[in-house]
Amino acid sequence: MALADTFQRVVDSLPDDWTDLELDLRIEDEDRYVEASTYVTPTCNAQPYSRSEWHWRLLVAHRFGHAAAPSAVLTALTLMDQAGLAGELAVREVRVGRAEAVQQWGRGESVRREFRHLRAH
Repeated sequence: MALADTFQRVVDSLPDDWTDLELDLRIEDEDRYVEASTYVTPTCNAQPYSRSEWHWRLLVAHRFGHAAAPSAVLTALTLMDQAGLAGELAVREVRVGRAEAVQQWGRGESVRREFRHLRAH
């Protein structure tokens, strides 16, 4: 199965309140490691492993956080599929139900109410 399809299936299987997703990515042909890096490192900020059977760790954020957006990861994996880079994804961790911390001091009640409303959906 293509990497992009696998990723989309993983994302589609998650509950709506997922916040962070950690994936490991391995390519089949290690001779194409540098080529694969050009897709996942700048787009997804993939973290390379050293001395591991897995090549990169991908951090994905659903709506907020310091990680790649799902659309960026999907784009990188689609480009890898188009380049013929076969590989494998493994889900390492999924976090759900975390809330974004935002400084609300000095903001009006209407702004705070709107923020709570937007984050509740």
